[in-house]
Amino acid sequence: MLPHDQPPQERLTVLHVSQPVDGGTARVVADLVRSQTAAGLRVVVAAPPGGTLHVEAAVAGAEVALWPAHWTAETALTDTRRLARLIRRTGPHLVHSHGSRAGFAARLAVRGRIPTVHQVHRWRFDAPGGTAARIWERYAARWTDRLLCAGEEQRARGTAAGVRTRWVVVPHGVDLRRCSPADDTVRDALRESLPALRDNAVPSGAPLVVCVARLCPRKGQPVLLRAWPEVAAAVPGARLVLVGDGPDRAALHRAAPQGVLFAGAADSAVPWYRAADLVVLPSLREGMALVPLEAMACGRPVVLGDVGGARESLPADAADDCLVPPGDPAALARAVTALLADAERRTALGRRLREHVAVAHDVQRTAGAVLNVYRELLAVPPVLAAERAGR
Repeated sequence: MLPHDQPPQERLTVLHVSQPVDGGTARVVADLVRSQTAAGLRVVVAAPPGGTLHVEAAVAGAEVALWPAHWTAETALTDTRRLARLIRRTGPHLVHSHGSRAGFAARLAVRGRIPTVHQVHRWRFDAPGGTAARIWERYAARWTDRLLCAGEEQRARGTAAGVRTRWVVVPHGVDLRRCSPADDTVRDALRESLPALRDNAVPSGAPLVVCVARLCPRKGQPVLLRAWPEVAAAVPGARLVLVGDGPDRAALHRAAPQGVLFAGAADSAVPWYRAADLVVLPSLREGMALVPLEAMACGRPVVLGDVGGARESLPADAADDCLVPPGDPAALARAVTALLADAERRTALGRRLREHVAVAHDVQRTAGAVLNVYRELLAVPPVLAAERAGR
């Protein structure tokens, strides 16, 4: 079904199919929805229950369709048939899938009959036991009109795995209005109001490191916990807060040394970025994570595991300060300690990172690049006004 076959008054319809349904993926989808509805598209988001995506997508202006996928080997074909029925019912001109599981079902359901964009948030074949995912991604490439990657490293990994398709690299973007710096007054007020800090009587001047991530193996929190005693010994009074929830919560609680707090899941991580002196994401596997970009947009320095798109998300002159080898607690402790011990250096680095994100990772720039992909595939005039995106 192509747009020139439809009555001229019909709006172009884009169907976003997503799994995961929370975290950075949900924010990426919501930002795209916001820009695309502002540009005059009809946007539908299909996702399994749970997570935050349904609410975020609805607030951003999408029609939300529940797709009850269960993601077991026994239900894979049933999940795909349900999605195929949903696609027929919503009648999209273009399907845009997010995440490996949604990409599997969407491309199998459509099989090239509708222009299809698949967006990689991370390669599933990078995880242990990823052979089947690698085979599937190679096979599904035949039904993928464009495959979006957040960085060149991600594209290169796909090419090395034998995925042959037409690639487009579109770096993740951040809403610079939502993620903005806070002055010392706002930071002090946040430290008095955030429950994990208030309830544990953390002094407003205590050096504060924040890690915002799902509590799961690939995010590397155990590495950070092993590094923390060295940091705490070098920087008296320092606190570490883990923001997020997940399957490793109980194990991380048991392993946590003194000075580590657990905040649980947060509706928004922005107050935590603004309250922090430093944001750390010690991931062992990653695509281009959204958390560091958001923290940098808030003017906060970051320390990251040098995996996936971490290096591409930074200005070149910040790599020595911000990147550490993945899985190396000693190197992580040295990098965190060096920044906590030098307030002037932290401030200058935070300012430089904020400037970089404003230039290279503005969400309006990202949204415009995705709209251009749609225009190319749908072969329509530039009626999707980029200047309206994000209003």
